[in-house]
Amino acid sequence: MKKKYVINPETLALEREQYGFKYWLQRSGWYLLGGMCIGLLFFFLFFSIFPSPKEKQLQQQNSNLSAQLEMLEQQMDQMQVVLLDLSQRDDNLYRVILGAEPVPLSVRQGATHKMTYYENIAAMTNSQLAADLTQKLDLLEKELYVQAKSYDQVLEMTKNKEIRLENIPAIQPVLNKDLTRVASGYGWRIHPIYHTRKFHQGMDFSAPVGTEIFATGNATVTFVGWKQGYGNAVILNHGFGYETLYAHCHKNLVRVGQKVKRGDVIAVVGNTGMSTGPHLHYEVHFNKKVVDPRNYYFIDLSPEEYDKMIQLSNNFGEALD
Repeated sequence: MKKKYVINPETLALEREQYGFKYWLQRSGWYLLGGMCIGLLFFFLFFSIFPSPKEKQLQQQNSNLSAQLEMLEQQMDQMQVVLLDLSQRDDNLYRVILGAEPVPLSVRQGATHKMTYYENIAAMTNSQLAADLTQKLDLLEKELYVQAKSYDQVLEMTKNKEIRLENIPAIQPVLNKDLTRVASGYGWRIHPIYHTRKFHQGMDFSAPVGTEIFATGNATVTFVGWKQGYGNAVILNHGFGYETLYAHCHKNLVRVGQKVKRGDVIAVVGNTGMSTGPHLHYEVHFNKKVVDPRNYYFIDLSPEEYDKMIQLSNNFGEALD
């Protein structure tokens, strides 16, 4: 340190400046404070540029986790593509072949997506990736469950396919190989008594009184007796949503609860009820709704005979009932 001199006001002579304890304490304090500031500066610079071993480990773990999450997301996207293909084949092929309704989209994806749950996850983890991944996993799990149940149903329907084919209506209810007994078909017709336009819910087959009437598929007899407008009638339950009705019979030959097979004689043609001549009125019901009976003769008729029957049943004249 350089020596400093000051003029003594009393002697007017140059004298060496004297420093006291306070001066040296103050000076030491400034040096110490400066050293600490410089040390802290270097400390923060070092740790901001060079991560600690713990930070390095956490960074590596985060990097590995991000890579795993991205890989899982890609795998789930691929699984969703496969699942979409399976669900489309399920609805548009397997269930169509087996005559089943498609699985609704709302059932496949679930009624709710638990949005509050996902929001809570995002808030807890502060990671949108984790929330998105959780949501996809939940939705995929739901869709896979529904698809698995659907295939269980398809398997069950496949097992019942042979029984179904034996039960559903598939022949004409009277002997009619030459198709001369087709009198009136399904649709709008002129009522023979009221002479007004009315929807005819079945098909009429003209035949002499006493002509045998056949069960058109394996079934259980659920009604035998008089039915308003239909006269003597028989109703069969074939299962799988199918019922058939045979009306205006002269005599019924079965009882309620009896099991019948396709081709069994269940009654004979008559002229009872609201009828203008001996004939059989035949109806097919599917899931409680009347359907066109001419779509249910595929065992009985060749393609050529079927076309001819379609032309005959399109007669728009009067029905017989």
